[in-house]
Formats: sequence, C-alpha cells, structure tokens
Amino acid sequence: MGQFYETIPESLIKWIQEQKMFWVSTAPLSGSGHVNVSPKGGLYFGVLNAATFWYMDLTGSGSETISHLYEPGNGRITVMFTAFEGPPRIVRLFGRGRVLENGTPAFSDFVEKQDVKTIPGSRSIIIVDVHQVGSSCGYSVPYYDFKTFRNTLNEVFAKRVDKLEDDEATETMEKYWAYKNAWSMDGLPGLEVARKMGEKQKIAPIEKMVGQAASRNYSLDNGFGVQHLILVALLTALLTATLILQGPQLTRQIAALRL
Repeated sequence: MGQFYETIPESLIKWIQEQKMFWVSTAPLSGSGHVNVSPKGGLYFGVLNAATFWYMDLTGSGSETISHLYEPGNGRITVMFTAFEGPPRIVRLFGRGRVLENGTPAFSDFVEKQDVKTIPGSRSIIIVDVHQVGSSCGYSVPYYDFKTFRNTLNEVFAKRVDKLEDDEATETMEKYWAYKNAWSMDGLPGLEVARKMGEKQKIAPIEKMVGQAASRNYSLDNGFGVQHLILVALLTALLTATLILQGPQLTRQIAALRL
C-alpha cells in the first residue's frame, strides 16, 4: 500500500543515497506542451535535509528540465527512485525545482559548501524543495544487477572543456550549450548562459521537433500564447499612457455632455 509524507522520512534517506539511478519528470504549464522524463545515473546527487534533494545536471542534447523550472509560475518537478535489488520499492519526491547554473556565484557557493566534485559536463545544480513524498510497493519492477557507470559523457566533454578559454574555438562547452540547450522543444527559454552565447555569437539553435507536432509558438491553453501576453502588456501600457495624457480633457468633455 502506498504511503505519503510531507518530508523525506529518515528511514528512506539512506536508501535514496545508495541508489545508482533515478528519473526526473517535468512539464510546461501549457496542456499542449510536452512532458519530459530524464534518466539520471551516477554519484552526483544527495539529500541535504528532510525537505531538500539535489542533483547535478549534466550536459546533454536537451534542456527540458531547466526550461520548465525557469518558466514563470511553473517549477514543478518529480524525482522517482525504484529498487532493482532487495525488497521492492518505489519512492517519488514531489516538489519545486531551482536551477544553479555553472559559472554563477550560487553554483560555486553550493559546490564549495557541500564539497561537490564537478566533472567536465557539469551544467547546473538542480535543487528540489520537497513538499510531498510518496512510497509504494514496486512489486512489478524487475531485478537488475548493477555492473558499472558509463564514462562516455565525461570523456566527450572533457575534450571540450579545454577549449573554453579560446573564444575563437569552433567547439566549446558554451557554444554547444547555445546550439542545443538555449531553448526547450516547445520553445521555452533554457540555459541562460546558452542564450547569451547564442546572441553574442549569432548561433542558431537546433530545431528539436519535426512534422506537424513541432511547436512553432509556445502557447498556453486555449491558444493564448506568450506573444498574446506581450501584446496585452503593450496595449495596457498604451491605454494607461493615453488616459494619463488625455484624462483632464476627457473629464471636461464628459461633464459638458451631462450639462
């Protein structure tokens, strides 16, 4: 039977920290947006306290999680662990996520205080403020024997990190981020440093979707999109300015009509 808690029980913290992998799920606010699920492996995560989980976000071809956490009014995130050995168990951490981008003071401060070992592909630290924990049986999860972690990602990006100081290099980490991590598949802003590099170097981001399902303009439910919000803001500002400038004259005209 499933059980729920407001914070991570002490009995589950040790078990969570012993796991070799987990999954992260986020989604945009729009019902037409795409839900993202990412597998995470390695030793790059931990539990700060009963209400705070963290993991190191490594460089990849997408940045869906970051984009969803950055979206105004969003930040929803679920982290799921499953037992592949021993007693069956599934644990989900429900919460709100925060992004600490590599190169920012917040990232450096966290790495120093928590004694976190970064690797060449380290892109950000994701902090999850947990407000609900769910534990269920996991009876149908199969047994798997762990062999070893893959080192491919570390090796690939280790070759790029040496070029970061050379602004003219054709392949650097920041330029890779600008090409693949600046925007989500639905067109939401992604890694901030990636967007800045893209603007600076005129790097066109990769098109991540094809066919009729491809999102050209991210829109909220009922077709009300970001472009509409901008238009409403401009019209509101224009109307306000008009009322301020012509307010006294309009008042006199209305008074004259009453007479």
